[in-house]
Amino acid sequence: MARIVSRALPFASRSHLHLPSPLRAAAPLLPHLPAASSSASLLSWRGFTPTPEPLRSVPPFAGFLAGIRGLRRGRRGQTAAKREEPQDPAPPPSPPPPPKETEIELCARISVEEDLPDDIEVLNTIEILKLNVPMAMKIALDGLLEYNYNTRDTSISDVGKYEKVEVSVLLCNDKFIQKLNKEWTGEDSATDMLSASQYIPDLDVPALLLGDIVISVETAARQAEERGHTLLDELRALVVRGLLRLLGFDRQSSDEAAMEMEKEELLILKSLRWKGKSHAKAAADLSKTHTENLNGQEGTNSLKKAGSLRFYRPKFKYIFCDMDGTLLNSKSQVTARNAEALKEARSRGVNIVIATGKTRPAVIDALNMVDLSGRNGIASESSPGIFLQGLLVYGLGGREIYKRTLDQEVCREAFLYSLEHRIPLVGFSQDRCFSMFEDPLVDSLHDVYHEPKAEIVSSIDQLLGTAKIQKLVFIGTAEGMSSTLRPYWTNAVEERAGIVQAQPDMLELVPPATSKGSGVKILLDHLCISPDEIMAIGDGENDIEMLQLASLGVALANGAEKTKAVANVIGATNDEDGVAQAIYDYAF
Repeated sequence: MARIVSRALPFASRSHLHLPSPLRAAAPLLPHLPAASSSASLLSWRGFTPTPEPLRSVPPFAGFLAGIRGLRRGRRGQTAAKREEPQDPAPPPSPPPPPKETEIELCARISVEEDLPDDIEVLNTIEILKLNVPMAMKIALDGLLEYNYNTRDTSISDVGKYEKVEVSVLLCNDKFIQKLNKEWTGEDSATDMLSASQYIPDLDVPALLLGDIVISVETAARQAEERGHTLLDELRALVVRGLLRLLGFDRQSSDEAAMEMEKEELLILKSLRWKGKSHAKAAADLSKTHTENLNGQEGTNSLKKAGSLRFYRPKFKYIFCDMDGTLLNSKSQVTARNAEALKEARSRGVNIVIATGKTRPAVIDALNMVDLSGRNGIASESSPGIFLQGLLVYGLGGREIYKRTLDQEVCREAFLYSLEHRIPLVGFSQDRCFSMFEDPLVDSLHDVYHEPKAEIVSSIDQLLGTAKIQKLVFIGTAEGMSSTLRPYWTNAVEERAGIVQAQPDMLELVPPATSKGSGVKILLDHLCISPDEIMAIGDGENDIEMLQLASLGVALANGAEKTKAVANVIGATNDEDGVAQAIYDYAF
């Protein structure tokens, strides 16, 4: 007698292989990944390396599954009652010793198609499926011995001769499964699940390869939303349906076959106390919901559970985000909630691009505090970005694709004004900052705003000979900027420079016609991305062109009135995690 034990291989991998059309006698479709003794795991392909552990036998689910098999035991009751009594009254001979019980190991290989975003909900679900799939396999295989269906293909029946039974589950997106569906069935459309048997009759091998189950997480997510349960519930139901197909059930062959598969599907779900619905039940409920909606009654939205599911499919490929007054709060910090939202957006396939008046080192330093800088973050020396109000643009690989400098005569006049009136002035040149004298306000750019520490230069000629200045920033009080400096320099520079005020207590002189919007446009052309595919978040007047360019422009509530006037949406303030709220409300 064979006893079935269950385990899931402790890894999920990215599939890079082209899947051929399913042939019953063909080699396995999905990549059969390294054995469980390998140290590969979810951690390994997410960038971590766990300590390798020796292969351990996983305890069987015998206790749990034995307790819930009552639903099946009723099937055998009537059959057992009809058995005839022995005709020979003589005492039976001594029974032979029972055969030594063997174990059949159940293995589920969970794979992730490479284009599926690293969604947090999906990753957590994979961990649960590693345990759930072998449990469903055991219930389904037990059913082969306990009941005979009229319509099931019985090619797979006696599993006791095998040492191991394996199944592969691949999670993918709609695009992948649509291509696969066209190759396999000729249907050029996405579907929720496909299955392909790899069972070869009469093949004398110790392992039974049931086959491959391919599930679109995108379609599963939509169906879960419509049917009022979680993504995990829907994936469990699709796994059960796929297993039954691999075991010979075919609901499309006849009405009787559909009823028999429906019966077995419901039985497995109930046995495991899973909330997913069978195919027919889910379709009926959905039809009823749509009918009620058409009659003006409560519709599909009433089935949604708050927080149970967010579609991971993003509405935008890129989010362009400002720093000061937007991503940074009033303490010039990235809050934990904003950081979490950015990480989740990236995990769902959204590219985050910083568009700021700051230098690149300042951005990297600010984001480093919440683990969002570096090669795996959203800002690094090898990632795209827009800095210094669009005067410096980096493209793919962090390569400089645009740079512009300020007129040197404007720079000379501004530094003379700074020396004469003792108003702190800082010149920015790519990754460096310069000033004519030390001042606490100059130091604040480094201490508070993360900018590179200003280099003090003794003469204007030396400063202008050292670096090509891209922008100048006067620092003072908000009142002084609005009443004195802004009117003066607006008249002084005329068409030789532009005036930008990103912060109330700072006034910036930049080359004419400078804007973040221009920098965004340059980067979009470089990346071959349409403005329709981007969302932008900002607060200052220097963000106006960027918000106007984007498909969706979000101005935070603390922003300038001119900026809020052109935005599509007004969000929360930067001290209320406005970036996080905008991402969760509008990006997915």
